[in-house]
Amino acid sequence: MTVLPDHLTIRPGEARDLGPVAEIYNAGIAERVATFETGLRTVDDISGWVEDGQPFIVAVDDGQVIGWARTGAYSDRCVYEGVGEHAVYVHPDARGRGLGRMLLLELCAESERRGLYKLSSRVFTDNQASRAAHRAAGFEEVGVQRRHGRLDGQWRDVVLVERLLGPASDASREQKWCSEHRAE
Repeated sequence: MTVLPDHLTIRPGEARDLGPVAEIYNAGIAERVATFETGLRTVDDISGWVEDGQPFIVAVDDGQVIGWARTGAYSDRCVYEGVGEHAVYVHPDARGRGLGRMLLLELCAESERRGLYKLSSRVFTDNQASRAAHRAAGFEEVGVQRRHGRLDGQWRDVVLVERLLGPASDASREQKWCSEHRAE
């Protein structure tokens, strides 16, 4: 469990949070460092997040939503039903305090409670803050996808990050230990 400062709460997202969530998302879109998205989001655009059954959490500081994280389906193919694609965004004024890491840790816990065994995402290679938050939350950088898309006419590379959850995580640790301790 993540230890939170007394004034900070991380809880499931609710309909009343969607205005601030859209505002935080739109800041990330405008900054051009977190997503290929270019169109600003409205409350109507994200209203389904509250009712779609996917993990959606918000960080609230003294009554104000200052960050959010969400897991969506990775694919509609049944073989991937335990894999989630995630996003995490922090209000510009709340950055630099470890909130991204805290949201990611809570999102992992909630995703695992809901039966997911892996979270995955893509992070721009030059988004050092997001990469650091992911590493601090136990995610591994497993590859670079070159020229994954264009943003404002420029090709952008992304780092593929993932974290195994629950039994998949246990199997990964066991496999790593075995390979490190294999008799030569």
